[in-house]
Amino acid sequence: MIPLKLVEPIRDFLASYLEMDYHSARFPDFAYPIHSLYLDSEDMYLYQTTVNGDRNRYKLRVRYYEQNGSSPLFFEVKKRRDSVIQKHRAMVCRSSLHELLNGRPPEEEDLYEREESQWNALSYFCKLMRGLNARPKTHVGYRREAWKMADNSVRVTLDRDIRTAPDSEAILNTNMEGLTPVFGNGIVLEIKFTDRFPLWLNQMVCSFNLRQGSAAKYVDGVIMLGEYQFISAHGRNEIRRRTALRQAGVIERV
Repeated sequence: MIPLKLVEPIRDFLASYLEMDYHSARFPDFAYPIHSLYLDSEDMYLYQTTVNGDRNRYKLRVRYYEQNGSSPLFFEVKKRRDSVIQKHRAMVCRSSLHELLNGRPPEEEDLYEREESQWNALSYFCKLMRGLNARPKTHVGYRREAWKMADNSVRVTLDRDIRTAPDSEAILNTNMEGLTPVFGNGIVLEIKFTDRFPLWLNQMVCSFNLRQGSAAKYVDGVIMLGEYQFISAHGRNEIRRRTALRQAGVIERV
């Protein structure tokens, strides 16, 4: 998490090594809007795995960039295994959104591009969603400034104006007015790399005295909104059951 005053000097540093993402370059302040619909179970199992600090966990979300129109939706599974992050992403037709979220098995016609990798990603998303009986919970919106290597092996993003609101109907709203700020005026800086951590990035971290920390947009947003408004009575009983198992040293696989 960095203060606003560090954005410009960090931007100047990054410009010596990376190129600005095409989408960022289109906006006067270099930040383009991103919106995500997060899914979770009745007992907020995916939320709880982050709160409990589980090292192996995942999130289910539908990413979108506009409220209407013909642009695709992105069904994403974001997995964490220790310190490694993997993302499975499928481009899906908007017309398929509600039927898929209601549990209909995926079909090739749901895909924006009919490729095997897209099919595998959508099938995986739907399998995890049905396994948890996950439903839409919250909308998270923010603006992102992105820098990247030409081959995308290194990517640095700065996310600002992070806001959230409940969304149980998959409305896919893009209006940020009235949404609850998640991190105040703080800006989330993320460093992503696929091979090794470059020495020049370590220089940036040291020069600006950056400290690694947690900034989970979905989870911190739920905390700001009040977690128990998302949990049913059945879900609360399930949380008590899972807590008892955890205290007894029993780990459930989902």
